Amino acid sequence: MHADTQRPTAAGALDAEIAARLFTQARTHARFDARPVPEPLLRRLYELASLGPTSMNCQSARFVFVASAAARERLLPHVSEGNRAKVLSAPVTVIVARDTCFHEWMPTLWHAPGAREDFERRPAHARATAMRNATLAGGYLLMAARSLGLACGPMSGFDAQGVDRSFLAEGRWESDFLLNLGYAAGETAHPRGPRLGFEQACVVA
Repeated sequence: MHADTQRPTAAGALDAEIAARLFTQARTHARFDARPVPEPLLRRLYELASLGPTSMNCQSARFVFVASAAARERLLPHVSEGNRAKVLSAPVTVIVARDTCFHEWMPTLWHAPGAREDFERRPAHARATAMRNATLAGGYLLMAARSLGLACGPMSGFDAQGVDRSFLAEGRWESDFLLNLGYAAGETAHPRGPRLGFEQACVVA
C-alpha cells in the first residue's frame, strides 16, 4: 500500500482508495493504449466537470474533444514537437477553452438580474473572469476523468493562435490548455517530481 494511503481518514473524507486514484498515486501520462474513449463517456465526463463551482456560476469553460483522425491531423501542426507523440498516442485530446462571451448565458445561470449587463460594462473584468474560471473548470475535467478511470496528460506546449484559427475560427472561444485522455499504456509512470512543503508554499494568516 502507498504510504500516503495509510494516514488516518478524517470524518467525511474520501476513502484512501479514491484519494489515491485522484491524487496520491495519480500521474501525468504521455502514452495511451489503443482503447477508444466513447462519446457517452465524454458526455459523462462533462456532466461531472460541469458541477464544479465557478464564480457566479458563470461556467466560462468550453471543451473541444479532438477524437477523429482528421481532427487530430489538424491539431498536430499546432503542437510543439515534443508533444506530438503524446497527441498521436491519445484517443482524445481536449482543447480546454474559454468563451469570451460567457456572460450572454448569465440570465440562465445566475439567480440575480443584471449580471450580464455588469460584465458587458466591465470588459476587463469579464475577460479575467472567463480566463480564471475556464482554467479552473479544466482542472475539474482532469479530476473527473481520473474518477472515471481515464489517464490524463495536460499540456501547454502548443500554438494557441494556430489552434484557435483551426478549431475556434468564430473567435468567440479561445484555447487555454490541452488535455490528453485515454487509458494508460501500462508502462511505469515517471517518478513524481518534488513538491514544495507547506512551509515553503503556504501561510496561515
